[in-house]
Amino acid sequence: MLYRRFGRTEIQMPVLSCGGMRYQRSWQDIKPEDLDAENQKNVKETIDRSLDLGINHIETARGYGSSEYQLGRFLKDYKRDEITVQTKVGPQDSPEKFLEVFETSMNNLQLDYLDLFAFHGVNTDGILDKCLDRNMEAALKLKEQGRIRNIGFSTHGMESTITKACETGQFDYVNVHWYYFDQMNLPSIDAAAKNDMGVFIISPSDKGGMLYEAPPKLIDLCKPFSPIGFNGLFCLANENVHTLSIGASRPSDFNDLYHIVDQVPNAKELVAPVISRLDDEFENVLGKDWVGNWRTNLPECYEIPGEINVYQILRLLGMYETFGFEKFAKWRYNMMNNASDWFPGHSVDKIDWESLEKALADSPVKSDIPAKLKKAHELLAGEAMARLSQS
Repeated sequence: MLYRRFGRTEIQMPVLSCGGMRYQRSWQDIKPEDLDAENQKNVKETIDRSLDLGINHIETARGYGSSEYQLGRFLKDYKRDEITVQTKVGPQDSPEKFLEVFETSMNNLQLDYLDLFAFHGVNTDGILDKCLDRNMEAALKLKEQGRIRNIGFSTHGMESTITKACETGQFDYVNVHWYYFDQMNLPSIDAAAKNDMGVFIISPSDKGGMLYEAPPKLIDLCKPFSPIGFNGLFCLANENVHTLSIGASRPSDFNDLYHIVDQVPNAKELVAPVISRLDDEFENVLGKDWVGNWRTNLPECYEIPGEINVYQILRLLGMYETFGFEKFAKWRYNMMNNASDWFPGHSVDKIDWESLEKALADSPVKSDIPAKLKKAHELLAGEAMARLSQS
């Protein structure tokens, strides 16, 4: 395994992390009698496999149902200084409620301290303000007591909110989305680096494009790498990125990314030809003018009447038209309107075209965007989709 300094936490972080969102028994809390022996055996074997590979960062959350509780049945059996444990708690309306939820996590995990604690779902400016105004002081007291070693945040929000949070100087690390097919949050990663923060990339193989079901065209263009391997190396070619989450549901789920570890030191030069081919294909299909300008002066969804997530809609359409990402594009498009700030903004069916025209006034391709949005809705709209935790 390869390790990178996780910012000012000084933790030597493996470049791959074991995410705890997919192996749990239930998305709800469970009682001891509800534990399923076979499922619990799978969780234990998944963690054992992770540690065998040198992936000693185990990440979970209060919002992952029974994940914390199931981990707590055996985490105490490992040498504490040989594992790095992280959990996450959403910002609460009062310090008292925050501490109550935090104690639930600690009781579930059966640990004396957390190496990494994160505020979960800091997705909007309002949630960030709640985190800082109503929760941070209590978290800092826990840090003084040694029950928390480092404080970070996890986010599915807009780049402006993420960058703002990084620039407060209050956080030691961030869990964030950033992949080849969605590079919107690069300014946030740069801001994290300036503040010596650790950077953890959320779900690169799934949220990065459901790359385990990659379209044939992408598979061909990514050679000699798999799409999963290419995207992993793309992320780790940025030295300000320290670890990629593998949301393992079984021991074998580490295999798709583990094989790239020995290539990480040469990642920039290895992925450069693939990036060039993919960039060229975007231009071949969508046109050089569009590819070079569609993100320029594009407002975030909260700045657009009706909160239309124009960026995500155009991104998904581009992936669909260029490479054939039908399933992924439809999944993410139909998450809009249904996942609140976890997948912010709305789809085209809620659009006010006159107001949109005014919001896009500074875009160099503003005349092309309405037709693109209509096309996206025609191709992608379908049955409303929900987050896993809402299933």
